[in-house]
Amino acid sequence: MVELLAPVGSKEALCAAVESGADAVYLAGKLFGARAYAPNFDHEQLAEAIRFAHLRGVAVYVAVNTIVDNNEMAELAAYLQFLYQAGADAIIVQDLGVAYIARQVTPGLPLHASTQMTVHNLAGVTFLSETGFRRVVLARELALADIKYICQHSKAEIETFIHGALCICYSGQCLMSGMIGGRSGNRGRCAQPCRLPYTLVDEQGQDVLQQADTGEYLLSPKDLNTLELIPDFITAGVKSFKIEGRMKRPEYVAIVVDTYRRAIDAALNDKAAAIGEQEQKDLAQIFNRDFTTAYLSGRPGRNMMSDRRPNNRGVRIGRVTNYQAAGKLVTIKLDEPLNVSDIVEFWVKVGGRVSANVTAMTVNGQSVMTAPAGAAVTITVQSPVRINDRVFKVYDARLMERAQSFFAGPSAVRRIGIAVKVSVAEGRPLTVEILDSEGFTGTAQTNFIAERALKRPLNRETIAKQIERLGTTVFELRELECSVDGEVMVPISEINDARRRAVAELEKARLERFKRPALEKIQSVQQAELSVHDPVRRRKALTNARKPELSVHVDQLDKVEAALAGGADVIVFGGENFSHQPIGLTEYREAVKLVRRYGRKITLSTPRLVKEWQRKVLAEEFRLFGELKPDAVSVGNVGTLQLARTLLELPLHGDYPLNIYNNAAIAFLAGQGLSSVTLSPELNFSQVEDIAGKSPIPVECIVQGHLTLMVSEHCSMGSYLGGLHAGSCSKVCRQGYFWLKDRKNERFPVITDQFCRMHVLNAKELNMLPHVLKFGNIGVDRIRIEGKYSQAGALGKITRLYREILDQGEKHPRLAEPSIPANENQALTRGHYFRGVL
Repeated sequence: MVELLAPVGSKEALCAAVESGADAVYLAGKLFGARAYAPNFDHEQLAEAIRFAHLRGVAVYVAVNTIVDNNEMAELAAYLQFLYQAGADAIIVQDLGVAYIARQVTPGLPLHASTQMTVHNLAGVTFLSETGFRRVVLARELALADIKYICQHSKAEIETFIHGALCICYSGQCLMSGMIGGRSGNRGRCAQPCRLPYTLVDEQGQDVLQQADTGEYLLSPKDLNTLELIPDFITAGVKSFKIEGRMKRPEYVAIVVDTYRRAIDAALNDKAAAIGEQEQKDLAQIFNRDFTTAYLSGRPGRNMMSDRRPNNRGVRIGRVTNYQAAGKLVTIKLDEPLNVSDIVEFWVKVGGRVSANVTAMTVNGQSVMTAPAGAAVTITVQSPVRINDRVFKVYDARLMERAQSFFAGPSAVRRIGIAVKVSVAEGRPLTVEILDSEGFTGTAQTNFIAERALKRPLNRETIAKQIERLGTTVFELRELECSVDGEVMVPISEINDARRRAVAELEKARLERFKRPALEKIQSVQQAELSVHDPVRRRKALTNARKPELSVHVDQLDKVEAALAGGADVIVFGGENFSHQPIGLTEYREAVKLVRRYGRKITLSTPRLVKEWQRKVLAEEFRLFGELKPDAVSVGNVGTLQLARTLLELPLHGDYPLNIYNNAAIAFLAGQGLSSVTLSPELNFSQVEDIAGKSPIPVECIVQGHLTLMVSEHCSMGSYLGGLHAGSCSKVCRQGYFWLKDRKNERFPVITDQFCRMHVLNAKELNMLPHVLKFGNIGVDRIRIEGKYSQAGALGKITRLYREILDQGEKHPRLAEPSIPANENQALTRGHYFRGVL
């Protein structure tokens, strides 16, 4: 049995989802949800929402899918305990620290891994399954073949997105919103920088797409639509079909859920023809940025992008054939029907968009309420338009009316059928017995003992009239059996009261299946965190300032030598290569030899993303790593961690793509074999100090370099210049350097790696030279320079500066200067160390 999972951001959306056919819903409270700007639910509303859904047999999953600060742990623990007691069917989690705390304070609360965990291979699913997760939501960048492979070999349930907005970046890997605006997507406050306009420029700052037929929203994908692929998902073995949209209005939820409900039912009953053109039109009309199937069958390049418009475009209904400026009358030749009360938008050649409410219209001079496709309809418009301008319907009054029918009325739409048996005899109470379609029962008796009737004895008609009065309950009378022994009388009020109590008993029985045992012991967060904190280490951090090790992350051998000559203690080598070339086994051997010659340490790195097709190469690298015996192997994803701890017997380091934001996450990962970690670059100094002082394993912070803000399977250069959409790519990215320029003229470097993934780097280089000594003072064990985007010469110089300041301390003459640029005329940033993120 497959599950249709609907998004809920409000009470109305909850009703819309349930009434239109969802098997389960996902929503969030006011705390720790990745859609902080949705209305969401307070505690009382959450409890009522869970009861509402459970009564109707619908499961409720609560999103607790942000990364959480140490200072929020007590609130988190109390919230998880509330969700457990309120009956939430599962929590959806991004932060491994949240999972760790949940296991301590609510061990019976099922865990679902959010797509924010960036799980994109079987190994990642296996890791989470073995550590207590019941379900995993896969990344949206997978092909159907990979999804099928994972489903066939996974012990955990697999959930995939089937409809809605797409992120251009792998979910959980985007730092762009936080870095440029302070609103972290990982904290639920994404400002959607991907929906803003950008220009792709070359080294001279020239727009390389100026002559191309493309828009300016180069990071804005179309919406996912898999309606025609539903049978394939079922065949693949997907357990839960997830619709995106907790920020969407309830009408959207109603139409999308209803459409996919019918599509799933048709596929399960081998009735594919039941879903057709009209269903696709309804999905487009309710909201679309145009549609795509994303990466399910390949890399679509520019065909995946909504580069001309980042928001709802409606449905094209025709073109302008005439415009009369005097009366502001426009005539449209319709390709689709149009009705009074619809809203249309004209895509004018000059001036952008012109919107018009259709309050009246004529066809051939006659006033009409509706006009069919093929008609020439005339309406009024307030701003000028031109002949041949395209016209889009952005609001369909009739579709909205249908959508609202799922949630706007006082009575339930999808009712539960019941059979009722009423029995009564003189000298006995009247009994009402209810049996619903799922076998649950409810029974009640009148307090009144039936008497012989003097005037109007009870009959079936009288009883039926009272029993049918189910009002706004979720039940609907399907069958009534009456057993009246003799001519008896029972007051109508007593029959109604018995009916109400029987219904209440039935509701109680239906809700009973969702109840779980009471928590044996309500733990405090302090109790839950006992194994997180190492008091000996904390005392050491507070009393002894230290000189942290200096590590440099590079991807080429000449940079290895430059960093070593500059004084690096640790070289981190490998993973993604920003010069497009694969890092071969020979390069790994040479890097280790070079580092050993200098008597320094080396960590061999892995790509943050390893799809199934990459596993063979990674396994070969791991065999070599076992032979070379580096000081550690760095992993940035739970899937790679699973592969590394299975194939290697070497110390493992957890890199910052794991989004390590609190000590609970460190405790979780330390328990899974990590011996050190790089903290999230979204932390500020105060948070870093708190974490470092409590961490049982060494922690590292990034202090220098162009951080990757986005990593994507989509490549702007290949899509718009390389012909990727045609099935192959000319690899124009290897022929020069490119940047994405935003509205403020900031230029974000765009790099492709050896796997043809696009990395959007920060426009400003992180530089913490003036504050480097602070890291040792607050207990950080290692600081890191990200050197992949640097040239070897510049990298050697900046490494030397950090080395000198670490060695000379406050005596270093450069610390007296007001600023220390990494490179001349280079824009710098202090990242989040002094501001943090929301």
